[in-house]
Amino acid sequence: MALTDADVQKQIKHMMAFIEQEAREKVEEIDAKAEEEFNIEKGRLVQTQRVKIMEYYEKKEKQIEQHKKIQMSNLMNQARLKVLKARDDMIMDLLSEARQRLGEIAKDPARYSTLLEGLVLQGFYRLLEPKVTIRCRQQDVEMVQAAVNKTIPIYKEAVKSNIVVRIDQERFLPTEICGGVEVYNDNGKIKVSNTLESRIELIAQQMMPEIRVNLFGANPNRKFMD
Repeated sequence: MALTDADVQKQIKHMMAFIEQEAREKVEEIDAKAEEEFNIEKGRLVQTQRVKIMEYYEKKEKQIEQHKKIQMSNLMNQARLKVLKARDDMIMDLLSEARQRLGEIAKDPARYSTLLEGLVLQGFYRLLEPKVTIRCRQQDVEMVQAAVNKTIPIYKEAVKSNIVVRIDQERFLPTEICGGVEVYNDNGKIKVSNTLESRIELIAQQMMPEIRVNLFGANPNRKFMD
């Protein structure tokens, strides 16, 4: 049975409708896929940027924290240095006061003569030489000579040996020092410094750990004493 024109047109319209429907579905599928891919890519880019931002601020935070630690360390070191300087200044003031008090001893003839006898005799014992030369302040010559006269018999009795003592009348110790003597062997190469300044410096070195403990207390970080 032959198709009429109306049937042909109807089939054509049906086919066109089918094709259009299929085309719309295909377009929708492509749009949906494109939208999905877009959202995936957008999510990936957003996540990537988020990670970069987090890493950037994490790095900045670490830098700030490190900077704070360095600043705190510098401040602590500066404070520690100030404390150490203040302590050293206090010790220097203490030693300066001790030197001034020693200078007062030299103004008391009785105390100073007894002190000179001990310093001279100690010089003899440390050198153990048959001939020695003593240097002193010019104003102390008479007192030193008296100390020599008094200590020579004591030395001879103790070491069972003679000693000849000369007081240097040409090279005196500076008048501004507190006092005391320097004792030399015969050729002048060996010296025993028994000035009051040298004695207080020696005592200060020996007693410095004890002085620091008495002034500032024990150091909790210190395991050994000098």
